[in-house]
Formats: sequence, C-alpha cells, structure tokens
Amino acid sequence: MTTARPRIPVSQWTDPRHVRGLLGERAVARWLRGRGWELLDHRFRVGRHDVDLVVRRGGLVAFVEVKTRSGPGFGSPVEAVGWRKRAVLAHLADAWRLRHGRAGESYRFDVAAVTWRAGQPPVVDVVEDAWRLG
Repeated sequence: MTTARPRIPVSQWTDPRHVRGLLGERAVARWLRGRGWELLDHRFRVGRHDVDLVVRRGGLVAFVEVKTRSGPGFGSPVEAVGWRKRAVLAHLADAWRLRHGRAGESYRFDVAAVTWRAGQPPVVDVVEDAWRLG
C-alpha cells in the first residue's frame, strides 16, 4: 500500500515549469471568465490525476487542459494531449459529472495554449471541442 505524499504549498515550489504551468492556468481562467465562463473547479482531482479547469457557460460545461509554453518549439498544444491523457481526462470528466453535473448539461473537452515570453503578457489560444469521445 502506498501513502499519499503531502502537498507542497505553491509558495515553496522550486521547479519553474510547475510555476509557469500554474500561472498559465490562472491566465486561462481569467481569459475564460472575461468571456462569460464561470470557473467551477481548478485542478479537479481523482487519485493522482487532475483536470486543469472545469468551466460552465449556460448549459455547457467544458473540461479544459492547459498547456503553457515559453515558445513555439514543442508543437501544438492539441498534439501534446495524446490518447492516454484524453482517456484520463474522460475518466475525470465522468467523475466530475457524477458528483456535480446537472440534468440537461452538455460537455466538451477544450485545450488552451498559453505562450509566455519574458517581459510580455501571456497569449491565450483556446481550441474549443478539441476532441470527441468514442
């Protein structure tokens, strides 16, 4: 049997990639709220997996995977969400829906790309309905 590792407070994170990822998630959340989305969950977790953002606008709920980059060198963010990650996100979405879903809601998966260059504001690009289940 394994025991869960204690969570390290954000203020003590030392890996700049983790900090950049969190800042990217926050930038996307602000961007979405500015377009009428309500933030329902940030890092909704089941076991060791999480979905970055869960947002709602009207009767539509989007599960948003955020990919933060310092430049364009690693390919598109949609390509970075492979079939394994999609399967994990489908499992997380189902768990979220069973716990918090409402009758009549529609669901989709989005991918948000954040490009963050030193001294510049983040550039957010959201790919809506990035893939379908099945």
